[in-house]
Amino acid sequence: MIRGAVAVDALAVLVFVALGRQQHEESTGMSAILEIAAPFLLAVVLGWLVARVWADPFSTRTGLVVTAVVIVAGMALRRTVFDRGTAAAFVIVAALVLSGLIVGWRAVARRLIAGGAP
Repeated sequence: MIRGAVAVDALAVLVFVALGRQQHEESTGMSAILEIAAPFLLAVVLGWLVARVWADPFSTRTGLVVTAVVIVAGMALRRTVFDRGTAAAFVIVAALVLSGLIVGWRAVARRLIAGGAP
């Protein structure tokens, strides 16, 4: 279950980037998506370590911690290491969308595990 959870968090980042590139009519090829997603994917790994996700991968708290780390560390990496912009509007949109995706899939998973409909 842990590997699946890590894959879904990474997929959330890739979906966010792909949607953003499509919205701005930019290349949606995999190499372009991975280039933009790289700082956030690295931040997912850091978020997993900070949140100790293996202890409770489906909790809302875990999702919130992972999201916070992905936003803060991802933006810092994007700005400093990857030399890309971090305009306020981008940070706000990224925070909202990634929160919805990273926390949201956990809410759906918890409900499915409990036997309820999403």
